[in-house]
Amino acid sequence: MQQSHEPAALAEMAAFAAIAEARSFTKAAARVGRDATILSRRLQSLETRLGVRLLSRTTRSVSLTEAGAEFLVRVRAILASVDEAEAVASAHAGGRPRGVLRLALPGTFGRMWIGPLLPQFLAEFPDVRIEAEFSNRFTDLVAENFDVAVRLGSLEDSRLVARKVATRRRLLCAAPSYLARSGTPETPRALLDHSCLGFSGFQTFPAWEMTDREGRRARVEVSGPLVSDDAEVLVEAAVQGLGLMMSTDWLVGRELADGRLVPVLEEWTLADEGAVYVVTPSAKGKAAKTRAFTDWIGKRFAPEPPWR
Repeated sequence: MQQSHEPAALAEMAAFAAIAEARSFTKAAARVGRDATILSRRLQSLETRLGVRLLSRTTRSVSLTEAGAEFLVRVRAILASVDEAEAVASAHAGGRPRGVLRLALPGTFGRMWIGPLLPQFLAEFPDVRIEAEFSNRFTDLVAENFDVAVRLGSLEDSRLVARKVATRRRLLCAAPSYLARSGTPETPRALLDHSCLGFSGFQTFPAWEMTDREGRRARVEVSGPLVSDDAEVLVEAAVQGLGLMMSTDWLVGRELADGRLVPVLEEWTLADEGAVYVVTPSAKGKAAKTRAFTDWIGKRFAPEPPWR
């Protein structure tokens, strides 16, 4: 009877995935807690067994071959299934959350409101190790093997299990120094006479859309001295009195709290898109580490999020 090579095959696939995702033997070794030479031997064994080169290596870089790119998609699915099976078994045994928790977090929001909380989570769950990616790019949780993502806005991916953890709202604001110099607008149309800071990431840019309490709608195409796709740059410009800004409450919560910015046209509600969600791939919805993190973040943002 032929001896099974399945455990070795899984180790080889895990080594290949780690190197492919890190694009470096050294970084992959640090990520998985193994020596780089071990990962190299496992990759060589895998390529020999398959009879194809999966990664191209130079002294400075590692890149996927065409065969490697196709293989990586399937390997990620296999490894995710193994993780899920282990998590289910652990749950039946009453095991504590453990293992590597891969998080996909939005750049600015993640740095402001999630990053500072991670040490507290790790102190509470010492058997978990976090790998966090902070980025505003769209992340495919299933294909890229992430356990949890925090997303802002509306959700469309039916493969995901979503939990709403906080609401958000848009508002107009400005520094007291700007309003003292230029006056406070009383109507949306008055914005045409003001310096307005433009965030090019809004879908309606350069128009600001709003509705009052009676349901009347207004749409104003604003202009001003600064347009950027970086909202933090615009916040700093607003604080320095450069102009009015349309923002989201989580982004300017600290500035509003200490008076560096004040709300404008508060009786008008600005068009918004969705809320703050914690999402997981449906296949990982019951993993102990995943469930622990989603529950933990939900409690930190309830009943009111920290930016209010």
